[in-house]
Amino acid sequence: MASNLYTHQSENVAKTWVLMVLFFTVVIGIGWAISWIFDNPGLLIIAAIFAVVMNITSYWFSDKIVVRMAGAKPAADSEYPDLHNLVENLAITAGLPKPKIYIINDPAPNAFATGRNAEHAVVAVTTGLLAMMERTELEGVIAHELSHIGNKDMLVSTVAVVLVGFVTIVSDFALRGVLFGGGDRENRNHPLVAIIAVAFIVLAPIVASLLQLAVSRKREFLADASGALLTRYPEGLANALRKIASYGAPLRRANNATAHLYISNPFGARALKSGLAKLFMTHPPVEERIRALLGA
Repeated sequence: MASNLYTHQSENVAKTWVLMVLFFTVVIGIGWAISWIFDNPGLLIIAAIFAVVMNITSYWFSDKIVVRMAGAKPAADSEYPDLHNLVENLAITAGLPKPKIYIINDPAPNAFATGRNAEHAVVAVTTGLLAMMERTELEGVIAHELSHIGNKDMLVSTVAVVLVGFVTIVSDFALRGVLFGGGDRENRNHPLVAIIAVAFIVLAPIVASLLQLAVSRKREFLADASGALLTRYPEGLANALRKIASYGAPLRRANNATAHLYISNPFGARALKSGLAKLFMTHPPVEERIRALLGA
């Protein structure tokens, strides 16, 4: 297992660099499409600068961006002493610095970890999770999130949130400009290139979302296994996953960009009934995760 963990950590660092390069490429492609349609080469330069700035921003400030998107607030030590004690004990066991702890005021049970490294890590839990879980179950959830920190899952996952979100925004602005009469008429007389340019703008957010999905599913199984090793009680996490899956309602601030960060799909069990939803699942089915944990 140890060799698998170290291999996974190295893979995640490599995936982060690949994600940043692909993001740069996609934004440059959108910039080319826009500059060609509007016959303005300066837009390509702006796109290149934008891509560089967003790569830096996604690395250094992604945790703050994600926490704000989730509506999370710092958990005061005086108000949540048991939670702070539990997180600190598990962090010591895992050989990690104690992460910052945040609370999301939401009855849906869920949790996530974010941050660029272990020294700048954040663990956020919902009030619903604290209300619903017994101590062993809460330990299982926190151990799972700490495992994401130890496995360096957070870096690639959190960077993906920011980059995918901004690719979608840029593509949307570009598409609106094209649809509402923007662009150079002479360039519009080259239908094949125009089709390629518009197709690139339309497909860019889909490609970005697929990249996001590619880094999401495998890491959950490994975090489950790592968390079970940390607590030495896999039943705790398995029971927690059952309870979380049984809660059908979504998080109030469920967001496609951050969905893959949570321990379970934040849109709730009801959102997974359609075949199309299952195709784009950010998490493995809970039943498979429980079987893997219990060796059933």
